[in-house]
Amino acid sequence: MNTDKKILQKGILYLSIAMPLLFLGPVIIHSAFKNQSHPWYVVVLGFGILACLGAMMMLFLGIRKIMNSLFKKR
Repeated sequence: MNTDKKILQKGILYLSIAMPLLFLGPVIIHSAFKNQSHPWYVVVLGFGILACLGAMMMLFLGIRKIMNSLFKKR
């Protein structure tokens, strides 16, 4: 079983980008819901939702890259 190291490194990089976003997104969303009367509520909530979506996308891409590096036929 041959592993493509460059693709594996890129997958790990994507997962390392997703890790902080996994914690940052819900914290920002919680902060937005605590301050609903603030004028920046919608902007902060949107940023939190974007952080959560970015985390999901990076997780998907990272796992897909790792699986391709391990199991893809060359």
